[in-house]
Amino acid sequence: MARGPKKHLKRLDAPRHWMLDKMGGVFAPRPTSGPHKLRECLPLMLVLRNRLKYALTGREVNAICMQRLIKVDHKIRTEKNYPTGFMDVIDVDKTDEHFRVIYDTKGRFVMHRITKEEASYKLCKVKKLALGNKGVPHVITHDGRTIRYPDPLVKVHDSVVVDIETNKIKDFIKFDLGNLVMVTGGRNTGRVGVVVHREKHKGNFDICHVRDSAGNDFATRMGNVFPIGKGNKPMISLPKAKGIKSSIMEELEKRKESA
Repeated sequence: MARGPKKHLKRLDAPRHWMLDKMGGVFAPRPTSGPHKLRECLPLMLVLRNRLKYALTGREVNAICMQRLIKVDHKIRTEKNYPTGFMDVIDVDKTDEHFRVIYDTKGRFVMHRITKEEASYKLCKVKKLALGNKGVPHVITHDGRTIRYPDPLVKVHDSVVVDIETNKIKDFIKFDLGNLVMVTGGRNTGRVGVVVHREKHKGNFDICHVRDSAGNDFATRMGNVFPIGKGNKPMISLPKAKGIKSSIMEELEKRKESA
């Protein structure tokens, strides 16, 4: 019988996209409760130790965090297992480095290095639109933000460009045909393309058809689609593959060329 919240996570039960080696211990860092779900986040411990290689051990990560050197979305985070997720901005002021947490075409989180100007904003997908007390309209975003008085044109499934410092909406991207989107769930996670068609299924999941810049078509659920740009121009910089998934043979050719 469970008595209280779970405090441990076995390494074999950790999400595969964390890319933890099977023999590296029994346990994995369990993310604390926060703005992103356990299976859709990357704990700060893995960001600093496994991805950015700032530390070799968990104790070193703890030492870095307790010195108040790491900011997530411009807020100092001292919890080593704080869950960072899609579109979060990680700042290391001491080295003047800024990273955006984003998916690569294989559905794994990558720390994408960005400029200081780009680190001042992030894209947030609107999950809910509601009226609060005294009829105040507000939107709730994918990272748990509540933003009051949004633009009346903003609807669920759209993205808003949020100024991280002020938590105000600077701009928004409609979920429309012809706009650029990134897939954030399912087997096409990390792919980028333009919405070409949308199928509505009553009582079931709506399906969205997307075409990438190489001309490949694929389909995914509507809930997995995250608008990132108007037309085919992204509002954020993308990792090196630019969201185009290579086939196994294309990857083989690239490896041969680089060898």
